[in-house]
This record gives sequence, C-alpha cells and structure tokens, in this order.
Amino acid sequence: MSLVASGTFGGVASLRISSSPSKFGSGGVVGFRSSFLSQSILPGNRLSAARLRWKLGRKNEGRLAVRCDAAVAEKEAAEEAGGEKYEYQAEVSRLLDLIVHSLYSHKEVFLRELVSNASDALDKLRFLSVTDPSLLSEGGELEIRIKPDPDNGTITIMDTGVGMTKEELIDCLGTIAQSGTSKFLKALKENQDLGPDNGLIGQFGVGFYSAFLVAEKVVVSTKSPKSDKQYVWESVADSSSYVIKEETNPENLLGRGTQITLYLRDDDKFEFTEPSKIHGLVKNYSQFVSFPIYTWQEKSRMIEVEEEETKDDKGTKEGEEAKTEGEKMKKKKTVTEKYWDWELANETKPIWMRNPKEVEKNEYIEFYAKTFDELLDPRAYTHFTTEGEVEFRSILFVPGMGPLHNEDLINSKTKNIRLYVKRVFISDDFDGELFPRYLSFVKGVVDSNDLPLNVSREILQESRIVRIMRKRLVRKTFDMIQEISEGESKEDYKNFWENFGKLLKLGCIEDSGNHKRLAPLLRFYSSKSVEDMISLDQYVENMAENQKAIYYLASDSRKSAKSAPFLEKLVQKDIEVVYLVEPIDEVAIQNLQTYKEKKFVDISKEDLELGDEDEVKEREDKQEFILLCDWIKQQLGDKVAKVQVSKRLSSSPCVLVSGKFGWSPNMERLMKAQTLGDASSLEFMRGRRILEINPDHPIVKDLKAACKYDSSSTEAKRAVDLLYDTALISSGFTPDSPAELGNKIYEMMAIALGGRWGRSDAEEASEGAEIEESSSDAGPAETSEAEVIEPSEVRDETDPWKN
Repeated sequence: MSLVASGTFGGVASLRISSSPSKFGSGGVVGFRSSFLSQSILPGNRLSAARLRWKLGRKNEGRLAVRCDAAVAEKEAAEEAGGEKYEYQAEVSRLLDLIVHSLYSHKEVFLRELVSNASDALDKLRFLSVTDPSLLSEGGELEIRIKPDPDNGTITIMDTGVGMTKEELIDCLGTIAQSGTSKFLKALKENQDLGPDNGLIGQFGVGFYSAFLVAEKVVVSTKSPKSDKQYVWESVADSSSYVIKEETNPENLLGRGTQITLYLRDDDKFEFTEPSKIHGLVKNYSQFVSFPIYTWQEKSRMIEVEEEETKDDKGTKEGEEAKTEGEKMKKKKTVTEKYWDWELANETKPIWMRNPKEVEKNEYIEFYAKTFDELLDPRAYTHFTTEGEVEFRSILFVPGMGPLHNEDLINSKTKNIRLYVKRVFISDDFDGELFPRYLSFVKGVVDSNDLPLNVSREILQESRIVRIMRKRLVRKTFDMIQEISEGESKEDYKNFWENFGKLLKLGCIEDSGNHKRLAPLLRFYSSKSVEDMISLDQYVENMAENQKAIYYLASDSRKSAKSAPFLEKLVQKDIEVVYLVEPIDEVAIQNLQTYKEKKFVDISKEDLELGDEDEVKEREDKQEFILLCDWIKQQLGDKVAKVQVSKRLSSSPCVLVSGKFGWSPNMERLMKAQTLGDASSLEFMRGRRILEINPDHPIVKDLKAACKYDSSSTEAKRAVDLLYDTALISSGFTPDSPAELGNKIYEMMAIALGGRWGRSDAEEASEGAEIEESSSDAGPAETSEAEVIEPSEVRDETDPWKN
C-alpha cells in the first residue's frame, strides 16, 4: 500500500508498506525518515527525524494520509528546563542542517559570527545612548570577552551591549534569519530624525546559528536595559524547539548585555577550547573590530620566593656565635609563576577608517608589516575611499620584493587581499574576483559595508557591484605604479620592474581593456639602449618623422639580438629596434598591436617596409637576380617557399625570414621547448620560410656567375646548401641535422685550407716516413701471439691482502 505524507516542510513523502493498514489504526502515530533529515531509532521501533511526528489517517481506496506536525518539542524536556517551550517559526531542522553542512566552509567561522553579533550589540547600544544616556548606567565598559573552558568543554562569549528582552529573544532567535539590526535600520530609514545608518551587520540572523557548527548545545543569557529581568534561551542541535526561562540565580545575573555559552561537541572540544587557538582566531577575523576584545589566556611572570635551607655548626666561622644543628636559614630565589588573566586580542587599529591626511608614513609601514608579516618596507602604497553607487575603503601596497618562487607570481590565490565587511574579516581566498591574476602581487585590505556576499559571508558573488569594485581597485593600482615610474629616483622603478615586470607583460595578454594603462609602464632594451631599458614613450619620442611603425626583434638574449642580420639595414638607417629577450615579450607585444597609433612590426617577418625604399633600384635588382633566385629555389626545393632580393641586409649574404602569419624564429624555438608540445601543430604553425639574398654581397655575385655559366656545378650546388644552413643558424632557427651541417663546414674548411700555407717537401716526406714506419711496426704485432702471464702464488709477508 502507499503512504502520502505532507507537512510544514512543503514536501510530500511517499513510501510503500506491506503490512495491513489496520495495524496502525486511524489515530496511530508513525515515525519515518525524510530524505533530508538524519534518522534515529526510538523505543518501540519507531523512527524519528529531528523530533518530527507524523499523524496517520485513512483515505479512500486503501490509501493512508500522513500529516507531519513539525516542530513538536518533547514535553519532558520542557518541564526539566523549568521554562516555557516555544516553536521555531521556520523549518529549523532543515535550515540548521544546511548551515552546518553547506553554508560555511570552515567550522572556525562560528567565532567570527558571534563576535560580529556582539560588536553589533555594542554598536547599537552606543548609538541609542546618544539620546538616552541612562542605558549605559549599568554593565561597565563596552567590551567583548571570550573565555574557553577546556575542563568543561565550553566557550563563553560575553558582551556588554544592548541585550534582549524576552520578546526580542523570541523574535530574533526563534525565527531563522530574522535580524534585530535589520529592523533597527529599517526604523532609521523610516525616521530620519533618529540619525543616519550606523553600519551594523545584524544583531542575530543566520550567523548566530553557525554556533551549531561546533556546539551540541547553546545557552544565551541576556539582560536588556529596557527590562528588569534577565532571560535564558537554550536549545540543542537537531532540535525543533527552544526553551526560554527567567534567570533566578544571583550568581549568574548580568548588569547588561549578552552571554553565549557553547557546549562543544566531543570532536571539537580539544581544538576550540585551546586558549591560543581562540586568541589566534580573534586576531585573524576580528582584529579590527572597534570594541576591545579580551580572551582568557595563561600567562607567566617572574616572582621572588623564599627558600628554606639548613646549616649545621660545622660551617660556622671563628668568632661567630655557634648555632644549633638544623637551624633554618632563609634565602630568596626567582621562579616562574603561571597564572590566568585577560589579554587584549585586537591591539591593531584599522587605519583605513581614518583620514589619509592624518596617517603618518611610519603608521602605514607598521600596519603593512603586522598585517602581512613582511620584513621589507613597501615600495609604494595608496589609501583611498570610494563613494557613489559602491562605497568602500582600501589601502593597497606594492611589496618591496617579489616572491621567491616563479609559480607564486602567477598564482591568483595568493591571500594578498584581505576582505573585510564592516571591519570584520571575511576572506583572503579569492580566485580573481577582486584582482586580476597579473596584479596578484599587490597586497592590501578592502573594507565595504554593502559588499554582495552569500549567506555565509565567505564567497563573493559575481555581480555588477563586484565588477565595479574590481575596476576601481585596478585603476588605483595603476595610478600607484605610475607614480613610481614618474618618481625622481629611476632606481625605484628599475627595482620594481625587475621584480614584477613579467606580471605587467602578462596583463597585456590577459587584460585587453587596460592596454592603455599597461603600455606606458612597459620597459625594454633596444638597439640604441642596450644597457638601460627604455619605455615605449621614449621610443616614440626618438622616432624619425617619416617612421610609421615600432620595430622589434625577438631573441633569446641582447647579444644575439644585437648581432642578428635582420638589423643591418635598420641600424644603417638609424632606426631604433626594440629587443624582446624574455619568453613572454613577443606574445605581449602581439597582443598590444599598436601604441599611440604606431603599429608593432616584427623585422624577422617577410614584407618589411622601412618607409624610404628606392623603388627603381628594387625593380632593377629584382629583374637582375630573378634567374639566380629561381635557380637557388630549385636547389633548395621545399626547404624554402621562395627566394627573393632582400631590403634589410647590408653586410650578410642572406637571411631566412618567416612568413607573415607564421611563427618567428624565437617563437618557434620556444614552442619546441614546451613539455606538452605537439609536433603536428608545430609543423603547421611554423609557416613558410623565405630566403632573402643580398645583391651587393660577393658570395651572391659569385653564385650569380655560377648560375649563368655553370648551373650544374657540384661545388656551386654545395655552396647553396651551405649558404642555406648558415642562414638558418644566423636567423635564429634550429637546423634539422646539426651533425650534417657540421660535416659540410668541415669539408668546406678542408677545401679552403688545403695547401694555403704551403707545407715544405721535407715535412711531407717526414710525415710519410713516420706513417710507413708505424705501419711496419704494427705488422708483426698482429701475427704474434700474446704472452700469457699467470698470477704469482708467492706472496710477500708484508702483503696486506695475504690474509
């Protein structure tokens, strides 16, 4: 038979029971397990799901209807507590289960939430006391105290804030996500005479129930200045009800405020009752709360105590009155004494809340050192407040030194940006939400009152507000770096570039929207500045009037770039060429494409235009050397796409350039070095190669004559092969067979050096005689048998190996 269940959870549970319905009766009570609740076995083989009970009724056609009466408290539990029982006004069991298992990533955030609630209660009291000073008459200073008790497995959080009345307890703690502060702020907005929004997080909402992450029972004792009575709220984990009673024990009475006691679970007692652990959590999450937070800590001090010792009459001196044996002598000594006392946990003040004009430089440096555990002073910092549709305060720092490991440079999860909401630490674990990866080296704090967080206050949600915040933070960072580059000391920006220059180049690849801010910050070596780096602005200022492009050459070092054949004509014409000597440079420049309406041009690619070509001479050279180009192409075959007269050479006989859309020699070398490189894609992207010849070089003129008068000459064909292989190396490419190329060079050297210095006849005869003599001596040795020498069995007495 089928059962259909419905109840306050809004779900319908269906199950099939093989037994006869008459076993249950029309008014029977059945307990069964819902899919979202934990199951427990009760006496009588009944199932209970978080104290839920299900009413059974008979329907037509043999069907039973099961109705869930949610949030039914055990009568005995309420009587034992000695107070009135109340039902939650929400699906508590479900929601608490979600809070414990889904909303929060780490258990330790419970302390952050409870301290935030305590801070809000203090803030609210301070605000209300402006119009009613009598509210501060009892309860002492505005402060928070946290006391762990390892013996009893409890943590107590006490504040001297506004407290709650019985009605407020029911309203705030009896309804999930009901915030007393939210009501307070709503009243402020409705009545502007009360004053502006004072920026509270919330008295008690979902954050309060994070206590059940670690606690199996929570007791809240609270006293409001508006009430003469103190009330105690109590509830256990997985319960659907809570108990409120009046506090009658004089020892537990509070002057004002709230005291929350957490009875920890067995597996959390050891960790969260450790005083040093609690102190560390407060310093991490609540260090900048505006009220003092004290934690109960074990301390030590040096004290002097009196030590007793005995001295017999044998130790007395002459003339000294003898003392009886066993007489006691007093002596003082210093010992270490252990004691417990309150210790202030939030000594560092949130300087970002102050006016930047009132904060000294040494305060920023001290704050940076303490917050980020840095030894070196920051290279630069900026303190600003953003207002408008998004309001937040921030302090950003550029570190004095980059990370020691290269992988940390591009790791977006560096924990360098600490996010606060109303001075309460939320998280430092972001994956590019607030800062792009290429600016991950920047450290700082961001504090917002209206940041869009999810219910756990830990995960930033992608929204328009977050994008606006990110945009403004990036802009301020660029302004800060720009100030370093424009500073009086060029050494400062040089050091910055050595540490973080690669990351700015990475920004050219990943952030096309900020190219205009990134490009002026870039620095490169050039053909006119080999020792000192220049900016693109300096390059543009030094350009000739008729120059229409920014020329660059990618190479593995400045030395190889300086001697590359691609530069010959440009250097001759006094055209500056930018050297790209780091692996990321070429990709970064290709992503920039232009700077101040000047295109970037790779001088190692085909169709290089320098702007002052002599078209008449070019046509004449092309016509004159067209037969030679065709002949060389025929000899090289598929090794090159074509052979043509070069515009870029002045002293080299030839050069090998890449196709317009293919990889440059440097890029090809880098791609070959990739661990996961694909040979098929490498061959495809390599593109075609073009051999350019220098019509004014003697070698080319000799080959032209060979092509005209003896095109089938073996030596001429061999010279063409060697010419191609040499151009391959000088242009930055890697030969397919280095050993074969070496043999060609040795062969050419032998031809070139043979008899050049004219060895004498006597030397040649002497060498011949020596060779003949060595061969004659070797003849008999080959036919004679080798003499076999047996090892001697006779050993000397002094032989160390005898035994």
